[in-house]
Amino acid sequence: MKSYQFSAYGAPLELAEAPTPEPVGTEVLVRIRACGVCHSDVHLREGYFEMGGGRKLDVREVRDLPFTLGHEIVGEVAAAGPEAENVDLGDRRVVFPWIGCSACDFCDSAREHLCNRPRALGTYVDGGFADYVIVPHPRYLFDFGDVPPELACTYACSGLTAYSALRKAGRWMEDQLVIIGAGGVGFAGIQLAKALFDAEIIVVEVDDAKLEAARRAGVAHVVDARDEDASRQLKRLTKGGCPAVVDFAGSSASAALGFRTAAKSGGLVVVGLLGGSLSVPLPLLVLKDQTVEGSDLGSIAEMGELMELARAGRVDPIPYATRPMAEAESSLRDLEAGNVVGRIILTA
Repeated sequence: MKSYQFSAYGAPLELAEAPTPEPVGTEVLVRIRACGVCHSDVHLREGYFEMGGGRKLDVREVRDLPFTLGHEIVGEVAAAGPEAENVDLGDRRVVFPWIGCSACDFCDSAREHLCNRPRALGTYVDGGFADYVIVPHPRYLFDFGDVPPELACTYACSGLTAYSALRKAGRWMEDQLVIIGAGGVGFAGIQLAKALFDAEIIVVEVDDAKLEAARRAGVAHVVDARDEDASRQLKRLTKGGCPAVVDFAGSSASAALGFRTAAKSGGLVVVGLLGGSLSVPLPLLVLKDQTVEGSDLGSIAEMGELMELARAGRVDPIPYATRPMAEAESSLRDLEAGNVVGRIILTA
């Protein structure tokens, strides 16, 4: 099998060949047909996340090199171990990649996406920039119905992450929702919010192409975060503040804007990983009765709910473009440079 791996942090992806793995026990071998390129792939290849103030979160010690990225995986079952049940050769499936250790409190409570000893595909063990991937158990495989496979793969991360964040924001939802950031995950948030809520959606972005894409998606208002009066525009559009704000960018500037925009007794959910820090005036946090929380990925139960919505045709597609798997490295560079609207999907 072929895969595209980096052999040192910060190094380019290179073609590698190795024997195709054989599934044992409950394992399933999936022949990969499509794999999305996520911004977290950029961070993982670099080996750190920006923490603000010159600090970095080092994530280099949790995986062996060379390493194969890619966690938004769609493919078909090519082989299965003798203990793998309810799976047939040729089944077309989306892979839930956020696999845990199966032996901790998070895993026991069906929150293995938060496991402290994860075996997540494409982040901790080799993933989808390859011909094949081993999936530990059939329960991680989801039917995507008539959804195009190149779109279906995005539900494993950008869709699931957006869905889980919006469910959290739904606790404060009234008749408006502010979405900050319209990248791959943010755009999934736009389309899912249209399916989940009867609310006016306001999108904040810094990129002209993404602002225009949000307009075409039918949101009520767009705000250019580069405008000096962006905060005042949001206050005017929300009549003083929006109960539910979701920050899909996750930078110091976007989170600060989100905190200022959140209404009294409302909340800000931070999802993006661009990096930085948030300085929150504690008296305001108390006096405004506000909540600020993070949202990481989503549970396997939420993945099931999301795929039900997708199979029913209730979720409009995000913009995406397909490229051959051999263009994995150039796709990472384009994503890092901010030259991507929606998702790049690598295809076999």
